[in-house]
Amino acid sequence: MKLYFTLFTLLIVFSCKNSTDNKPLEASTSDTTTVKDFREFKVLDSKYITKASVWGTINPQMDDFTEEVYNNLKPLILEQDIPTLQKHIANEDLSYEKLVKFYLYRIRAFDRENPLSLNSVISIHPNVITEAKKADTADKSLKSHSIFGMPILLKDNINASGIVTTAGAVALQNNVTEDAFITARLKEQGAIILGKSNLSEWAYFFCGDCPSGYSAIGGQTLNPYGRRIIDTGGSSSGSGVAVAANFCVGAVGSETSGSILSPSSKNSIVGLKPTIGLLSRGGIVPISSTLDTPGPMTKNVTDNAILLDAMFGFDENDSKSISTKWGKSFYYGSFNVVKNLENRRFGAFKRLLEDSLYVQAISDLKSKGAEIIEIDEEDIKLSNFRRLLNLDIKVDLPVYFSEYASASIHLKSVQDVIDFNKKDSINIMPYGQRLFEGVVADEASDEAFQAIKDSLKINGRNYFNIPMEKYQLDGILSINNYHAGFAAVAEYPALTVPMGYTVEGAPEGLTFISKPLSEKAIIRMGLCI
Repeated sequence: MKLYFTLFTLLIVFSCKNSTDNKPLEASTSDTTTVKDFREFKVLDSKYITKASVWGTINPQMDDFTEEVYNNLKPLILEQDIPTLQKHIANEDLSYEKLVKFYLYRIRAFDRENPLSLNSVISIHPNVITEAKKADTADKSLKSHSIFGMPILLKDNINASGIVTTAGAVALQNNVTEDAFITARLKEQGAIILGKSNLSEWAYFFCGDCPSGYSAIGGQTLNPYGRRIIDTGGSSSGSGVAVAANFCVGAVGSETSGSILSPSSKNSIVGLKPTIGLLSRGGIVPISSTLDTPGPMTKNVTDNAILLDAMFGFDENDSKSISTKWGKSFYYGSFNVVKNLENRRFGAFKRLLEDSLYVQAISDLKSKGAEIIEIDEEDIKLSNFRRLLNLDIKVDLPVYFSEYASASIHLKSVQDVIDFNKKDSINIMPYGQRLFEGVVADEASDEAFQAIKDSLKINGRNYFNIPMEKYQLDGILSINNYHAGFAAVAEYPALTVPMGYTVEGAPEGLTFISKPLSEKAIIRMGLCI
């Protein structure tokens, strides 16, 4: 199967599967694949950050990490899951410092300012190597969670102390903040914040006419499976690309409707959009307090469970936060060895059976004991979906500005952002800001707004619940982010795992959708693929 993969020899992209047909080969310097734009980009490289600015404080700390060291570490790190990395470290074949420097080396070499750059990383945390050294000397009692010492990238709409949070927007280029709730949770478990990943600006609810993966700060993120050929998916595009390109152990994305599922499936990685409220949204630049959620994006399902486990917890300042009282290590434990799906029933949409990869994935599930029921899609529409987002961000973004942004950010509203951008429209908003302008123009009474939310939630849940109850299904099987909108308004979790490649070489994902707080079950399902 030909893959449109045109990166340097040293740049390997891999996913969670062990089979070789789901793993691009290491690129050859003799690759003569013709590169064609899938659309005309107005901007490729950032006009606001450079390699020099990103690496100024890091380069002096990397003097001892040579190409020889890098190459020697590749067999220990590439294509290894978190438990394996921890085993190598426990055996003293690897260290947290070397692990961090390995990823830094790759990002510096491949991500920006070269003919095959990906533009997936916006910034590197200035203290990341120091934190890795601390992890190496930490008392064993502090290493209770598998995430300990693992370098994690955060989508650049998630606050982290010591590093700016921009949402890809020039208006927030000096937004130095405290940690978001989930960032603090990661640090509590010992994770190392490697830096920030690029995103579709303002989480892809800004321009309306721009390609996914573009932000003014980060430039245009490109898909390593086909630069300028295959879409990155949005808006957690940088997180998806960075994981696929082995720039981190895992990344955190955020989703309102499809923004984790889309880039995960487009980059052949595993992405989980959790039940809304399972993970805190506190300190994350919002679109919608009704629908937003962060979520883990990783190379494999095991790592996804570990990253989810490290982040979940009740946030009393988040109106939708769920007090689960499950204690520690709920999502990652002995259940990960289960390899069959006996007594599990899944609904497969008849319309999707035209996709040969979907058909093969269904066959694989059947071989693991699952029962597949072919179902028709319910004739249900999601009227006023855009209005829900308009009306939410109109309120929620000012809350972020007042409660979570830097005091140096003097923005108060969406209108303030629009006005700021007009100061230098060519550089700040080359694709315009049509969606933000639509937000300002939209109005509704509290009663009308509540009616919109109630109607969408009912319709979303009916879309899944009617067939699930009729056929006693454990979940619905979809492709990529095809049904992300319904899962969003239903507030249902969805997990996408790689299921192969199209004849053009584009990755596709098999997506499990199930009822609220069924994350443990769908993680188990994903482990069986």
